Amino acid sequence: MPAHAVPPALRRAVDAVWDPTPVSMRRIALAGVISSAGIILSGAAVRLSKSGLGCPDWPQCTRGSLVAAHTPGDPMFHTWIEFGNRMVTVAVTVVAVAVLIAAWRFRPGGRRRTDLVWLAAVQPAGIVAQIVLGGIVVLTNLNPALVSLHFVVSVAVVAAAVALHVRCTEGTAPARSLVRPDLRLLACGVVAVTAVMLAAGTVVTGTGPLAGAGAVPRYHLPLTGVTQFHSDIGWLLGGLAVPLVVGLRLTRAPARAMRLGWVLLALLGLQGVVGYTQYFTGLPAGLVWVHVTGSLLIWIAALRLMFAVRDRGPLVQPPPEGPGGPAATARPEAQPAPAR
Repeated sequence: MPAHAVPPALRRAVDAVWDPTPVSMRRIALAGVISSAGIILSGAAVRLSKSGLGCPDWPQCTRGSLVAAHTPGDPMFHTWIEFGNRMVTVAVTVVAVAVLIAAWRFRPGGRRRTDLVWLAAVQPAGIVAQIVLGGIVVLTNLNPALVSLHFVVSVAVVAAAVALHVRCTEGTAPARSLVRPDLRLLACGVVAVTAVMLAAGTVVTGTGPLAGAGAVPRYHLPLTGVTQFHSDIGWLLGGLAVPLVVGLRLTRAPARAMRLGWVLLALLGLQGVVGYTQYFTGLPAGLVWVHVTGSLLIWIAALRLMFAVRDRGPLVQPPPEGPGGPAATARPEAQPAPAR
C-alpha cells in the first residue's frame, strides 16, 4: 500500500508503537489496562447471563461452525454473547501485542528498560494462557474451579498492566518511601486483601444460581456461608483502608496518594451498598455485573495507591553536574584584562 494511502490516524498509531515517546508509551500502557479490564467484564457478562456454553465447542463455536451458530437447547442470544466475548479477545490481543512492541522499542535515556519489557510481556502471555484455560473450561462443562482460575489469571494480568502504566513514567532507582513505613505496609495489605476478596467472589458466583444454566457443576458449598465469608473479607478491607487514608491525611502524604485513598474509600462504600442490595434482591445478574465492575475498579485503585506511596525517581536522570557535565561545558565568563 502506498504511504499516501495509509490513513493519518493509522500512521500516527503505528508511529506511536514503533517509536514511542514517554507520552505515547504511557497512553499505550493505559490502553493495555483498559483492554485487560474489558475482557474481564466481557467474560463476567458471559458467566452472569449463563452463556458459557453458548459456544459449546473450542476452538470452533460449534462442531460444525467456526462462527456463531444455533446450538440445540440453548437460546441464540447465549451464543452471540459467548461468541462476542471471543471476538473481544481478538481486539485485546492486538492491544497486548502493541504494548509489547512499544515496550521493546521504548528507549528512555537511550537504553531499553527490561523491566518494562517483562511487564508488557505478561499481557500477550496472559492471553495465551486464557485462551487455553477458556477452551478447557468449555470442554469441562464450566468446571467452577477452572472458571475461578480463569478469572484470577485475568486479574493478575490487570495487575501487570497497571504496574507497567506506573513504571513507564518513573526511573529505575531503588524505591524510596514517601510515607511512614506503617502506612506503606498498610497499602500493601490493602492490595493483598483485595486479591483474596476477588478470589472469594469467584467462589460465591460458582456456588450460586449464576454459575451456569442446566447441569453445569457448582461448588458444593453453602451459599449463605461463602457469601458471609466474602462479606467479612470486604469488612476487613474497609478496616484496613480507613486507617490508611486517615494516616495519609494526618501525615500530609503526597496529593496523588491522598486522591487515590479517597477514591478507594468511595469505591468500597459503593461496593458495600451494591453487594448487600444484590444479596437481598436475589442476585439479579445485572447488579452482580455492576458488583464485578466495582471489584475491578477497587483492585486498580488499590494497586495505584500502593505505587503512589513510593518513588523511583524520574524517567530520565538529569546529566551530572561537575567535570564533563553542563557546568563544565558552559562558556566561561569574560575576565577583565589585567592592569598594566
